[in-house]
Amino acid sequence: MGCQVGQIVKSLIFRTKESNRAILIAASGINRVSEAHIASLLGEPIEKADAEFVKEKMGFAIGGVPPLGHRTRLEAFVDEDLLQYEVVWAAAGTPCAVFALSSADLVRMTGGRVVCIK
Repeated sequence: MGCQVGQIVKSLIFRTKESNRAILIAASGINRVSEAHIASLLGEPIEKADAEFVKEKMGFAIGGVPPLGHRTRLEAFVDEDLLQYEVVWAAAGTPCAVFALSSADLVRMTGGRVVCIK
């Protein structure tokens, strides 16, 4: 695709430990998520969701989860580092398909809260 690793949107799904909600984190390809930091923003602990939970809640398999178009509306966080790029690339429902969109559209379309995820 000829893009920088930071332009890749990793659509990561976490599960809240107490309320069992799915949480989307649209992370820059170069960043790792601080689960403790996100938990502090949510007010409850989180954990990585397993494949079954992701498929059930999102309608997509891990590796191809897009940042939008899910079965249900969910709380989303967008990595502030993605905003430095005019164009970002995200999975389009399968591990072999991607699409481009502006970082501003990513925020608007996901309804995500822009935060530091590190």
